[in-house]
Amino acid sequence: MNWIGIVAIYLHEMDRMKRTLIQSILSPVITTSLYFIVFGSAIGSRIPVIEGVSYGSFIVPGLIMLTVLTQSISNASSGIFFPKFLGTINEIYAAPLSPFEIIIGFVGAATSKSMILGLLIFATAHAFVPMDLDYPIMMFAMLFLTSLTFSLVGFAVGIWSTNWEQMSLVPTIIVTPLVFLGGSFYSISMLPEFWQKVSYFNPILYLVDGFRWSFYGTSDVNIFFSLSVIFGILILCIALIVFMFVKGYKIKN
Repeated sequence: MNWIGIVAIYLHEMDRMKRTLIQSILSPVITTSLYFIVFGSAIGSRIPVIEGVSYGSFIVPGLIMLTVLTQSISNASSGIFFPKFLGTINEIYAAPLSPFEIIIGFVGAATSKSMILGLLIFATAHAFVPMDLDYPIMMFAMLFLTSLTFSLVGFAVGIWSTNWEQMSLVPTIIVTPLVFLGGSFYSISMLPEFWQKVSYFNPILYLVDGFRWSFYGTSDVNIFFSLSVIFGILILCIALIVFMFVKGYKIKN
């Protein structure tokens, strides 16, 4: 394992976060704070309690997941797309690094950024709503697994993308709507029976629901099933990215 190369990629990507601090950290935190104000205060006054939890507190896990998912994809996709765009990807590809080691460097940095951002939003939420945290270890585990999984998704998107428009397509057109439809701002038990069944086909539901369970001990789906879905997506993403690197998909040519 070439740890020197892995650390070099990791530190380079983390340094990029420092150079774009406003875009990487401040902007998502401010945006999420506005969600707390609008949804927590305005809508929360009309929906006081969901499953024994105040509405303002209920949406906290969903808002954290919304930001972590979109930022994981954005950070990881831009991390690998920049070398492709600048033409330096061949230097990385020619270095004494295996595809797995390259993935660790880029995806590890994107995962770290997302976890930092998620914890900052968690701390910010305390200024707006009272919160419980019944299972802190599970909360950190879910945050890590979600950040890692969707950083891998973003990495695959970055390899697949040939321009900036394609790179922004997945987080804006696919992921964000799925997050909103995945129980981020409501319990799926509030939906009509037909739409409840449809919601179970949304993989984001299991991420949000499992993360919310770590806060309040309530969920619409069994926590172990949620974890199995996350691990399933994780394994598929790893297999897809390794295949892309081994075959040189949109990298060699």
